[in-house]
Amino acid sequence: MKRLIPALAGPLLLLALVPPPGAAAAADSSQSSVPVDAVTQLQSHTTANCVAAEGRCYFTATANLMTPEGPTGFPGDFWGRQTVEVRSSDRNVWQEAEYSAPIGSPRQTKGANIDNVLSKMYRALNNVEISVTYFGGGAPERFVVDGTSAPRNWTDGRPATGADFIVCTHIQAVWNGHNLATPSTCSQTRF
Repeated sequence: MKRLIPALAGPLLLLALVPPPGAAAAADSSQSSVPVDAVTQLQSHTTANCVAAEGRCYFTATANLMTPEGPTGFPGDFWGRQTVEVRSSDRNVWQEAEYSAPIGSPRQTKGANIDNVLSKMYRALNNVEISVTYFGGGAPERFVVDGTSAPRNWTDGRPATGADFIVCTHIQAVWNGHNLATPSTCSQTRF
């Protein structure tokens, strides 16, 4: 009996580390940047994470300045317009989306003005576009858009868990004599 316990310990440990069926998630993240000066960059980031058990996908789109000390927000004279697109490459998939801008604010399905962060969501047949305009600077958290989407099939309204999920963002930023735009930053995943 004493020999059996060590022999089973390895396989039992492996089973404990494997996620249960239905709890699997697929995730992706991406980043792009443009130089501001010799040491600072304007960055945009996206994440996409689909959870099959929930039939939902989660996304974030962020912007920040990257300095030698790490990521930081923007100065007080900042103005920026960020666009976030949520879609699938399957043209028969509708995105039932909601978002918060900035992160932590109440979820929106149309638009809002929260602390001089103006946002509006535009729906099309197979994508959702969120436009966010920032007036003034602040901490990095102020420049984070997060949301969820329940991809649905147009034909029957059921969850489109066989389709991919794509989130893209870019930002045009103006402050202190700088006028820069990041290239499109996209994350793509599946259930």
